[in-house]
Amino acid sequence: MADDDERREVDETFRELVNMTPSRLEMWLGTDESQEAGQHRDGGESTGHASGRRIVEILRKEKGDLSDADYAHMRKVNGYIRRHLAQRPSRDVGDSRWRHSLMNRGHDPPAGS
Repeated sequence: MADDDERREVDETFRELVNMTPSRLEMWLGTDESQEAGQHRDGGESTGHASGRRIVEILRKEKGDLSDADYAHMRKVNGYIRRHLAQRPSRDVGDSRWRHSLMNRGHDPPAGS
């Protein structure tokens, strides 16, 4: 990661987009709905589910303890959430795979927006 300004921007965006607490995200990741959402490689854990476990770790760290790899993952999560939000379906998303996929990355979209 290049500099402190870039790290600050990545962190601020991450904290805005990831709107679930570490404990809530961890609870969500334990559900069947979470484990079923997303793309699975060879029948194993989905990419989003693995990302969610990493997000919990990042959220529990002190800012000064974040590594370059943590910031790289945060940047990837920021991009994913932004792209996914732009693809919001026009129907109710209350119990949709779209919402579940976002929740695996720590973002629970408001029902009405």
